[in-house]
Amino acid sequence: MIITSIPGLITGVLIYKFAGGRIENEMVQLHKNQIARRAEQMDSQLSFLELSLSHWAFDTKFDYGLKETDFFKQFQSTKDLTKTLLLMQGSLPLTRRIELYAEGLQTVHFDPEFSLVTPDSEPNSEFRRLLAGDGSVYWTQLPAGERKEIALVQKIPGTSPEPFGVLVARLDRDRLSELLKTLAPYDDGEALLLDAGGKLLAAAGSSALPAGFQELLLKEAARRAGTEPSFLLEVGRSTYSVSTGTFGRIASDWTYVSAAPINAMTAPVLFLSKVIAAVSAAGLLLAAILAWFASNRIYLPLGRLLRMLTEGSAVAAIGREDEFKLIEKEWRQLSGESLALRHKLEDQLPQVREGFLLQLVYGYLSASSEEDLRRRMRQYGWAVEDRVYRVLVLQLTGMTQADQKGRFSPGDEGLVTFAAANMIGELAAERFNQAEVINFHNLTVGLLLLMPAERSSSSAVYELADSLTQAVNRMLKMRVTLSIAAPTAEVKAIPAQFDEARIALSYRMFGHENQLIDLELRHAGEPERGFQYPFAEEREMIQAMRTGRQAEAEAAVSVFLQALTTGGAKEVEVQQGLLNLLGSLQHAAMQSGLSPAKLFKGSNPFEQLASIHEEEQIRSWFVSKVIRPYITAMEERSDDQVKKMIEEAMLYMQEHYRNDISLDELAEHCGTNVFMLSRSFKQVTGKNFIDYLTELRMAKAKELLRNSERKINDIAEQVGYQHSYFNRIFKKYEGITPTRYRENSRT
Repeated sequence: MIITSIPGLITGVLIYKFAGGRIENEMVQLHKNQIARRAEQMDSQLSFLELSLSHWAFDTKFDYGLKETDFFKQFQSTKDLTKTLLLMQGSLPLTRRIELYAEGLQTVHFDPEFSLVTPDSEPNSEFRRLLAGDGSVYWTQLPAGERKEIALVQKIPGTSPEPFGVLVARLDRDRLSELLKTLAPYDDGEALLLDAGGKLLAAAGSSALPAGFQELLLKEAARRAGTEPSFLLEVGRSTYSVSTGTFGRIASDWTYVSAAPINAMTAPVLFLSKVIAAVSAAGLLLAAILAWFASNRIYLPLGRLLRMLTEGSAVAAIGREDEFKLIEKEWRQLSGESLALRHKLEDQLPQVREGFLLQLVYGYLSASSEEDLRRRMRQYGWAVEDRVYRVLVLQLTGMTQADQKGRFSPGDEGLVTFAAANMIGELAAERFNQAEVINFHNLTVGLLLLMPAERSSSSAVYELADSLTQAVNRMLKMRVTLSIAAPTAEVKAIPAQFDEARIALSYRMFGHENQLIDLELRHAGEPERGFQYPFAEEREMIQAMRTGRQAEAEAAVSVFLQALTTGGAKEVEVQQGLLNLLGSLQHAAMQSGLSPAKLFKGSNPFEQLASIHEEEQIRSWFVSKVIRPYITAMEERSDDQVKKMIEEAMLYMQEHYRNDISLDELAEHCGTNVFMLSRSFKQVTGKNFIDYLTELRMAKAKELLRNSERKINDIAEQVGYQHSYFNRIFKKYEGITPTRYRENSRT
């Protein structure tokens, strides 16, 4: 009884009397570290807001085009701006509202709904004050009823020294308070957010705090600013651990102050010490065997719980010094992490679903098993049991048609695709419980249908395809090519289905109207069509470009396209023919001494051409990107450059006439191509390369015949000929043999 009970009494007293201070210090340090980590999370969220708003300020939607926009007449632009602001508002969790002030034809205010700002109105005064603020982006406080809201102001356009408007992101007061509460982990704590001048921006404290606690905390934090980032504050009978820090915000530094009661942290330990002492005292009344048996039985579940919580972590090495402290610490940490992850998952579930689907479609999850993919889809809210997957890929064409003039501008492909994706999502949701839209942002939209196995017939898919086609024709005035992949019951097969459906789009009939390609039916005896490449039209185009006839070369593009697309050509055949034409034109440019890299300004013309699907855009691309730059570059090359190149070639030939000089070698030495060198040589010297080289060698040979006693064989080798061939070529040019020439010259 003594052995069992007295150590418990001694331990309880020692913990109560002597361990309080040490535990208090450890709790203060723990509180400081915990607050620092949570402050980093809060800082990262505010930094994300600043970075996101800056990115939006550089978006083309907020450039100088807004100054020329009539928001009453151009209703679509007004609607698009409203949608953009709503999208920004939804993508920034901390914001309550995104506003836009802009002056141009009218001074307008979007919040995000459109309204007109009159010169003598309050919004106009607020707009002028925001526009006059220091810097292109800064934090401020704006009135919101009886209180003020924290707001981030970004002047637009982002790159302009003379902005004409501002983007204003008002922080959600409730969300900011919830975020600030993470800096006050205890119910009786307080968390404050101060600006650079020490004024209170936001607070998240308990209503049970003593009166005047907030003012005392502000005063004490201001007094110790810069010297003591953490300290203890005595208020009545309570002691608070206070931690401070700063956030580096744009054009300002914010300070956070977190206060947590020490009593709340040390009370469990003190209570535990009393319990230990009381239990030990009661143990004096129990039998030694019962005390031994009971202590072991009681400790077993606690030990299992402790081992389970601390297994594999650093705290496992501490041993059995303070199990309840460790359990409390681990429980609080796990509970906090679980709550944070749950909130984060709820907020980001749509983005997570979209990200997972994109990874799946592009094949990044190919290493995952079928069961793992199904498990993840169930976690993200999809029902995958007894489901069949159907993949549809829709491509829009016709942006350059006559009925689209003035409706869309170059560069609107992303906006058109976004509108089409929204339409497709709404129509698919009306017919199927699970339909996921994938926006590829290049006039192509993917659709994944999760259909019950008993309702996976193609008729429902065909009805949806017909509705999508009619809706796009009616609303966007564009043509639709829609490919449908074969059904599959495996998630791992979905990437292959998307690839096949995208590839199938290239088999559409070029220039036709709406088309539907069903991969289940496409391979059933499709007749082969002979493909004719218009070589004659290609040669005419290249000849016109070489001779500088720009109008004829541009007209030849239309003739080539007409010949290439005649007879119901498929898009894949047209694309191959266009890529072949581009390669021929590049070859012609290199033969003319032009560098394709400089001609196309370092871009990849094959990649650009492969992304164009309409005849008018193809013709315009060849005219603006190939023909005109080629002819302009040829015209800019002056005669002086040509003469300098030929002079260099002639000097090289005079120095190396003894060697076997080829036109390719000479062109490489001069830094040009064979075609350009041959044509320029003839133009400058009046002779072609071979004639000039032969005359040069004959002149050297005659000089050696007249002024030396060398043998004819040696002279032939000296000027770069074999003896037999030298005699023939000499007689052809001089009319007599080398021996006869030597005799005549000496006579």
